[in-house]
Amino acid sequence: MDLDKHRTPAPYEGGEGCLTTLVRIPVRILVLVLVLPVRMLWDLLVAGGRLAERVMLRPLGRAVEWLYDQVLVPAGRALAWLTVALLVRPWVGLWRHVVVPLVRYGVVVPLVWLHGAVLTPAGHGLRWVYGKLLVPAVTGLVTLLLVWPAVGVWRYVLKPLGLAVDRLVVHLVVLPLVWFHRHVLTPVGHGIAWTLLMAGKGIAATGRGLWTAVVWLATTLLVLPLAWAYRRVLAPVGREIAAAFGVAWRIAGFISRAVGRALAWLAWHLVGAPVTWVYRAVCTPVGHFLRDVAWAPVKRVALEAGRAARGALASARETLRAARRDAWRALVGPPQVTDARELEGSAARTLGRTTTVPSAAPAPEISPLADETVKRG
Repeated sequence: MDLDKHRTPAPYEGGEGCLTTLVRIPVRILVLVLVLPVRMLWDLLVAGGRLAERVMLRPLGRAVEWLYDQVLVPAGRALAWLTVALLVRPWVGLWRHVVVPLVRYGVVVPLVWLHGAVLTPAGHGLRWVYGKLLVPAVTGLVTLLLVWPAVGVWRYVLKPLGLAVDRLVVHLVVLPLVWFHRHVLTPVGHGIAWTLLMAGKGIAATGRGLWTAVVWLATTLLVLPLAWAYRRVLAPVGREIAAAFGVAWRIAGFISRAVGRALAWLAWHLVGAPVTWVYRAVCTPVGHFLRDVAWAPVKRVALEAGRAARGALASARETLRAARRDAWRALVGPPQVTDARELEGSAARTLGRTTTVPSAAPAPEISPLADETVKRG
């Protein structure tokens, strides 16, 4: 147990005066009365949550895990295999063996042939006609009918007329406006700006004086009393209330644990100990007696019956297989040997074998047929 966690904090040594001492003890008593039910309810909820986690949630989690591993996963795999077998593979086969060949040989190949044999030569011919005949003709016609007349009108009519209009506008409009701006508007604007600047400086000085007065009044009448009240009243009371809550929470924890231990002691001596004695003195001997007298003979009989049933099923399967083989031989005849087999003899390497058995004695290198031929000769 962490002793620092449950140690009572050191008393607050405040220098604010007698208000702290007068407030501390009643506040701590009141807070303890208010916090004790909350702490006991909290400890009860914590104990109930741990019990529920150990008795209900953990076995439920194991059951859900077993259900997921033993039921849902195999069912998902079976469903996935069935989906692939019934949906994916038929569509893949249809796409691979029907749609792709049909599109390739029914659409793509004719379009490629049409593009290479018809459209490409036609496009080349149209491009030659457009570049060699149509473009030069249209360009010359547009130049003759539109460009040259427009250039003549601009050069010999519009440009001289524009120069004359520019000179007239400059002498009749621009020069008088410049003189009026320089000798009339500029002096008047300077006078108005100087007047507004002087007025703004006077208004700013008046506003600064008023703001200084307002700030002084607010500081004297509002800020200083609030700061004094916070420093001398609210801060000590707040610190004492916070310390009282901490102390009351720890004391309520000690009281709650003591009550819990008392209730646990009563529950054990009133319920747990009698139930344990009944289980050890009555239920366990009765269970052992039933296991040895009733369950063991039934289990042996069931095992023997199971062995007999398995032996009978094995003999029946063997009989059925022999009958099926005999029926098949009766219908189609015995199996015929079609490939040439080597004569049974020594397991050692001969002319017709390529393997060597380490423990076998070497056979003669001359085959029996060759030996018979030599004897006849």
